[in-house]
Amino acid sequence: MERIYLDNAATTATAPEVVEAMLPYFTQVYGNASSIHQTGREAKRALEAARRQVAQALHAAVPQEIYFTAGGSESDNWAIKGAAFANQKKGRHLITTAIEHHAVLHTCQWLEKQGFEVTYLPVDHDGKVSAADVERAIRPDTTLVSVMTANNELGTIQPIAEIGAICRARGVLFHTDAVQAIGAIPVDVQAMNIDMLSLSAHKFHGPKGVGALYVRKGVRIDGLVHGGAQERGWRAGTENIPGIVGLGKAIELAAASLDENAARMSALRDRLISGILERIPEVTLNGHPTDRLPNNANLSYRYIEGEALLLRLDLAGVAGSSGSACTSGSLDPSHVLLAIGLPHEVAHGSLRLTLGSDTTQADIDAVLRILPNIVEDLRNMSALYKK
Repeated sequence: MERIYLDNAATTATAPEVVEAMLPYFTQVYGNASSIHQTGREAKRALEAARRQVAQALHAAVPQEIYFTAGGSESDNWAIKGAAFANQKKGRHLITTAIEHHAVLHTCQWLEKQGFEVTYLPVDHDGKVSAADVERAIRPDTTLVSVMTANNELGTIQPIAEIGAICRARGVLFHTDAVQAIGAIPVDVQAMNIDMLSLSAHKFHGPKGVGALYVRKGVRIDGLVHGGAQERGWRAGTENIPGIVGLGKAIELAAASLDENAARMSALRDRLISGILERIPEVTLNGHPTDRLPNNANLSYRYIEGEALLLRLDLAGVAGSSGSACTSGSLDPSHVLLAIGLPHEVAHGSLRLTLGSDTTQADIDAVLRILPNIVEDLRNMSALYKK
């Protein structure tokens, strides 16, 4: 059975061009980038070339503003903890939103145990935070605001440029978790007044286990790992050269085809959403109807459990998700769906389908044939459902 993969928000397939770019750095150019011999220098050149690729894609001022990490969660932890501790003499107050990824929320909760104070801003029914609410929440002792560029579950895109301008005017550092946004929508760290940005390669057809943190020149944060001079002494440890090369190639490819892919996926996404709403009763779209990622379709199906829906889809050859892959083992409803005001029973019946660069119209049409029958079967087994 040929499967349909619609869980690209969780991870994407590594592009063949990315794999090809990485291969020489496993067995041919395998030197340590800190070594001064030729093999080490070749690895160092590859490292810095990838740094330039990432900087160019983000419109960073200089490549030295890019620091390589093991992924988005590490980048989030580093940005928030590093900024909080480095600037605690100014104040110990941080601001974030109620719908952030747990890499941000759990980091903020940990900081609260260290004596910091965190304001968790609400969002509206579409999952969007108000820039005015951010401005009102800023206090004299506020040192950092962290708002994700686009939500990983809802796909809602936040007013990042507006929030960044407010933070810049008030002298507060601004971090954004752009893990879901990079490769899907344009991101310009200078135009959007971003001080720090987190990204992860495997979300845009790069390898797993490698990411980056953008830190604007002049921003003070504490280092993450001590023990060596790598990443200008802020993150010690021998660099993952194959992974970093893959990240550089993947972000270069994503930037080159950004507009084309976004237009194509938006059309397929809209076909999927409208098709579901037309064919299946008592279904609601979660997230902003227009300000959303081009590949995200998150809908709630009343009277059924999302996990049961996922399992039936999987048996039919369709891979989807009920929310963040990082919380897939939890029986609790999504904190994001609760934050936009969904009742527990409705939040439990949500399904996130996220398209990829290889998703076809035939895939979408197949899902629109399969999904209504599954929903009807599951509802017929529900004591709550009445036709």
